[in-house]
Amino acid sequence: MAIEIERKFLLKNDQWKQSADQGCFYKQGYLVGSKQASVRVRIEGDEAFLNIKSATLGIYRKEYEYPVPLDDANELLTDLCEQPLIEKTRYHVQHQGHDWEIDVFTGDNQGLVVAEIELETEESVFEKPDWLGEEVSEDPKYYNVSLVSHPYKDWKHD
Repeated sequence: MAIEIERKFLLKNDQWKQSADQGCFYKQGYLVGSKQASVRVRIEGDEAFLNIKSATLGIYRKEYEYPVPLDDANELLTDLCEQPLIEKTRYHVQHQGHDWEIDVFTGDNQGLVVAEIELETEESVFEKPDWLGEEVSEDPKYYNVSLVSHPYKDWKHD
């Protein structure tokens, strides 16, 4: 069984950009998002994957991922996935021995930027970078599957 232990944060500022890689554009859509699991199609650059993730709240979830042909992924995104699609550029930043993934969303989620860290265990200790803000791991509105039905553009912003 594949397990994902991931914590998600907002960012306080853009200082992360000083250490970021070139980034990779992602386009993803959801075939189904039920009470038990979400089924996602994702294109990462020139590779594509089918992903199944348990729909539990928190930092610990079951996750399975399988490669699919790029042409099939494009067809699934266009013809079968719920709209709007999730579009983002993912950057990687190394900090104190950990790989941080910074997602900068575009399209209907333009303006949303989140940082994620995958951990070995739920108790894993890590140093938080100065640019890290509030933790939102337990808030389902920040889950990509939720951004399809309630995109960032529709949130009330203070």
